[in-house]
Amino acid sequence: MVVQAEEGLITASARILVATAVPAERDAVARAFPTAGRLPSAGRFPTAAREVRLPGALLCRTGAGPDLLAAGVGPALAAASTAGALTAAGLQGDRYGLVVCAGIGGGFQPGAPVGSLVVADAITVADLGAETADGFLPVTELGFGTITHRPPASAVRAVAEATGARTGTVLTVSTVTGTADRAATLLERHPGALAEGMEGFGVAEAAAAHGVPVLEIRAVSNPVGPRDRAAWRIGDALAALTEAFGKLAPALESWKPV
Repeated sequence: MVVQAEEGLITASARILVATAVPAERDAVARAFPTAGRLPSAGRFPTAAREVRLPGALLCRTGAGPDLLAAGVGPALAAASTAGALTAAGLQGDRYGLVVCAGIGGGFQPGAPVGSLVVADAITVADLGAETADGFLPVTELGFGTITHRPPASAVRAVAEATGARTGTVLTVSTVTGTADRAATLLERHPGALAEGMEGFGVAEAAAAHGVPVLEIRAVSNPVGPRDRAAWRIGDALAALTEAFGKLAPALESWKPV
C-alpha cells in the first residue's frame, strides 16, 4: 500500500514541525533561522526560543521559524515522539500544516554523492516484512500495512528547485547498511533509492495518522555500503542541512498547490 499525501494543505502561515533524530541535526536546522541563532555548546536554546516538554522529547519553538523536535533514533521512537508533538498541537487547537523529517544519512552511489542533498519523492520502509526461502516479502505482500508514503509532489519540486536537492526514494531502515551486498540488494528492490535513514517512515506514519503532509530531507554524510568512518563527512552534511533550511522557508511560502 502506498499513502499519497493530499495537495493543498500548506499555506505561507502554516506551522511546520521539523523532526530530526538527534540534537546535532536539530541544531543544524536551528542555525538557519535568525530567532534560533547559534545554539550554545551546552545545548540550551536561546531566550528567543521556547522549550516545550513532551512525553519523552523536548520541543523547541523558535518563533518565526519552524518548531524543532529531536525525535530520537529509529522509526519507532521517531514515530512516537512525532505523534506526541502532533497530538499536543491538536489539543491546543494549533495544528501543524507540514511535518519535515530532516537529518543526515547515507547516499546510494553514484546517485547521491557525499555532501549532496536529497528530498524524498517517496518515503519507503525497506525492511518491514518477512524473509522467506524465495526472498524478502514486504508487509504489503503479506496482506496488510503500508510501506510507502508520498509527499506532495509540488512541494517536493519547490524544495528541490530552491535547494538544488536531488529527488528520489529515501529508504527507512532499522539496521544501517554496512556491506556492499546489502546496498546492492536494496537498490535492486528499490531502483529509485537515493538515500537511507532510520526515521523517515516513522515520522511519515505519525503525520499520516494526523492527516498532515510530510517531507523528508537528507544531507548525505557517507556512502551506503561498507562502513568506512574515514569517508564520513558529518560536519559537511550538517552544514549542508543548515544551508538547505535557509532556503526552505521561502520555497514553501512560494509553493502553490496544483
